[in-house]
Amino acid sequence: MIFKLLRMLVIIVCAFNFIAINAQKTNAPKFGKGVFNLVGKDSSFTMKIGLRFQTLATSQWAINSGLTNSETAMSIRRSRLKFNGFAFSPKLKYKIELGLSNRDQSGISQFTSNAPRYIMDAILKWNFAGNFVLWLGQAKLPGNRERVISSGNLQQVDRSLLNSRFNIDRDIGIQLRHKFNLTNTFLVKEIFSIAQGEGRNVTTENIGGYQYTTRVELFPFGDFKNRGDYKGSDLMFEKKPKLSIGFTYDFNNNASKTRSNQGFYMVNDTGFYSTNISTIFIDAMYKHKGFSFMAEYANRNADDAFAKNSDGTLTGDIVQVGNGLNLQTGYLLSKTLEISGRYTNISLDRNITGEGAENQYTLGASKYIAGHKLKIQTDVSYTDIGFQKNQLMCRLQVDIHF
Repeated sequence: MIFKLLRMLVIIVCAFNFIAINAQKTNAPKFGKGVFNLVGKDSSFTMKIGLRFQTLATSQWAINSGLTNSETAMSIRRSRLKFNGFAFSPKLKYKIELGLSNRDQSGISQFTSNAPRYIMDAILKWNFAGNFVLWLGQAKLPGNRERVISSGNLQQVDRSLLNSRFNIDRDIGIQLRHKFNLTNTFLVKEIFSIAQGEGRNVTTENIGGYQYTTRVELFPFGDFKNRGDYKGSDLMFEKKPKLSIGFTYDFNNNASKTRSNQGFYMVNDTGFYSTNISTIFIDAMYKHKGFSFMAEYANRNADDAFAKNSDGTLTGDIVQVGNGLNLQTGYLLSKTLEISGRYTNISLDRNITGEGAENQYTLGASKYIAGHKLKIQTDVSYTDIGFQKNQLMCRLQVDIHF
């Protein structure tokens, strides 16, 4: 383990030494556009190297105990090293993203060869014809909008409870992407994905079947500026109303985890229990003149949510089936100061999970010093869990991108 960490550290140090040596030969990009841009002598490839990290402080209280018992923690929430550009031809792009923080690498198990999960993204993107682009490798699946939004472009300190309960995250496989115009202003984007179905960095043999995901996005008023449909806040101050409506259907054939390709493996007396799991996402993003509104609905179902042994007895594991709703809005008081609010409801099937509904209310504020590339964010959340446990949480985070 120690040798693996030392090897990773050596790679990072060598990369930055290479950057330092060549910095005098290359014009440094503008802040937030990468640490270093490399272009091959024959222009046959490019590489942009970027670095970002988030420092987070959190305090939580159990209201039922009279706010006397508090938990306070500070951490590096995320730390990422990114490489992207094109290889051989501008039609063949790539992206590599490495996670350096403890939380980025968490999930060590026999299924990852007992190694930290350093790799977040490792993807090739081939624009082989017209508006068709084929992705090959490991990347985020086209699930709920909030998950696909980069953690560095969030409107609040972190994603909602809907995302943590229902997202389908990253996996390895292929994605086919396409877009076309119905009219001069009405844009349609489609994505179809086939993935292994067990999450990122899995190195063992695929236990179940494959995971199939289809997503369609409608833009009745045309595309957003600077991919604003996948960025929190209306920092571009859209002059005309912009709206994106997304529909996703995900089917994981013979899934062996409690949350489709996420959660824990369901172990039984013959190895692993598996069942078909389907997930539906419906979401929307609206922006206009500094105002933004995002809505998401999620639903997960399983053919048989109770994990069983070969003789039909229950193992104790269950598929987390149910619904989630997330509503989030924000308004920029100026180009650098925003207030935001969020309401999230999680309603898992009580007959299966035995859990009551969760409702979370969040009020946030963001100071954008250099847009999403350098910002300070804070929020306060109140959560009731089955009307039995009430929690209060305060967070403060500083986010910087090079």
